Amino acid sequence: MPGIKQLLREGKVVRAFGFGQLLSPKLIEIVGEHGDFDALWLDFEHGGLTMKDIELATMAARSYGMDHFVRLPATDYATVMRPLEAGAGGLMISMVRSPSDAEAAVRWAKFWPRGERGLNGGNRDGRFGLTPLADYTAQANADTFIGVQIETAGALASLAEIAAIPDVDLLFVGPSDLSQVLGVTGDFENPKCLQAIEKIAQVCADAKKPWGIFSRGPDYATRMRSWGCRLFVLGADIHVVHAGIRAIKDRYATFFQQT
Repeated sequence: MPGIKQLLREGKVVRAFGFGQLLSPKLIEIVGEHGDFDALWLDFEHGGLTMKDIELATMAARSYGMDHFVRLPATDYATVMRPLEAGAGGLMISMVRSPSDAEAAVRWAKFWPRGERGLNGGNRDGRFGLTPLADYTAQANADTFIGVQIETAGALASLAEIAAIPDVDLLFVGPSDLSQVLGVTGDFENPKCLQAIEKIAQVCADAKKPWGIFSRGPDYATRMRSWGCRLFVLGADIHVVHAGIRAIKDRYATFFQQT
């Protein structure tokens, strides 16, 4: 199955499934058995994941040909580097406040000559030392996916500068934090939110850079697709559980009626 960067290069839509609160390799396998999802979102920022969780998740995802990226705040070099060594195919950098924040994240994620990542080919991403170092670094620099979330006032004010940074592969809209920073928390259809997303879409079109979003529903996703959105997080573990519980209650409605 082609990875995120290849799908984006080919102009195709990337369909992602989010994991965080309920991450387990078995649940990833279940999603894999259903098919059709191209990538996994692993939420290190809010999900309380460990490096061992990420290692097991990437192993499960690879067995079904699904690409994967870890969402995290790029607070320091080690935070960025360790998920990559654990096997993550890429990173989604959250809470970026300036072009310099985005540039630092890219440098920490990339090897020389683009970046400053330390070289250790003995981990999962280097096939535990089996990949020659020169091949390992060149492949990692070419293949590692880097997304930058646009969800702060600073990021909104410097869209064009962030979009122009080499090796930032995608800008990503988090509607919840975007609505918060615009002062309309949770009102995703508010004109302020929609105008901000339209601005992001236009900047990305001008920079010939794809963008993505965490969808709020099928109608919302269809509208975003018409605006040029290419990567969609279409579901998440906690949402699936809620939907399943509601479906069971609907299926056995007479058993849940008060007498």
